[in-house]
Amino acid sequence: MGDPTAFSCFHTTHASQEAVVDALQSDKFNGYPPTVGLPQTRRAISEYLSRDLPYKLTSDDVFVTSGCTQAIDIALAMLSRPGANILLPKPCFPIYELCSAFRHLEVRHFDLLQENAWEVDLDAVEAIADHNTVAMVIINPGNPCGNVYSYQHLEKIAETASKLRIPVIADEVYGHLAFGDKPFVPMGVFGSTVPVLTLGSLSKRWIVPGWRLGWFVTTDPCGMFGTPKVIERLKKYFDILGGPATFIQVKLDLSLLEDINDDIEFCFKLVKEESVIFLPGKAVGLNNWIRITFAADPSSVEEALRRTKSFCQRHARKLSLYDINAINKKC
Repeated sequence: MGDPTAFSCFHTTHASQEAVVDALQSDKFNGYPPTVGLPQTRRAISEYLSRDLPYKLTSDDVFVTSGCTQAIDIALAMLSRPGANILLPKPCFPIYELCSAFRHLEVRHFDLLQENAWEVDLDAVEAIADHNTVAMVIINPGNPCGNVYSYQHLEKIAETASKLRIPVIADEVYGHLAFGDKPFVPMGVFGSTVPVLTLGSLSKRWIVPGWRLGWFVTTDPCGMFGTPKVIERLKKYFDILGGPATFIQVKLDLSLLEDINDDIEFCFKLVKEESVIFLPGKAVGLNNWIRITFAADPSSVEEALRRTKSFCQRHARKLSLYDINAINKKC
């Protein structure tokens, strides 16, 4: 469900396929890209989106993501802070609820009015927003309702958000997939009224959800997102996400442990006693080292390290005064 490629009548264009083939055969793109995306990719996205805007985006406004789902997570991560809340439409694409919970953002819902073609209940938005509200989300064209907002309604959304002093997260993954007499209008058209974070991807318009190429764009001609603090937070987040290494390596000082002879015994006893799994360094040619992954949620990593500390304290060798002096001399 939701994947058009399951049906043979839906397929991407030959031009898209040929572009990917050419890129693969060029042997120019097999290394790690910059964490924010290749410069030429960012430039192409900025030029593509600028076609429908009254101002020009630059490549500095564009951050390339692994599909729109990662763009959603980045937007919420960047805006989150203790006690913050975010305004989501009801009904809404469920990934927003999940990402909000993961980022400890309180979710507040505003209704989409069925009798008004699923337009935003702007009175409700004003009623539920407060000084801790960090953004409101709109999905246009809509998912799951299939609505397409008019220029006039988007203008009212922008004015309301500006009044509340909050940015708009505009999920436009279905951009330009509009039928009938309402054309698609990007929320970024109103970027001079309110700062807009535009999210999108190749998946829907080009029918390639498996390619996982999306974007996070600051459609913000007045530079309200351009403060050093916001830019630094964005770059820091992408640097954390983009690094290929997701582990650290630690050398064991076996002289401080009473009944452990090597890294394999350390890891075996640790998993048996504390249910914590580390990789013995011997597996990668590093005897008496251990490898610790931190590709997990922070609370799990913290709990694993707490248990490891308890384990080491239980197995610590009782040191004599002679031992302590010897260790001090080494240091």
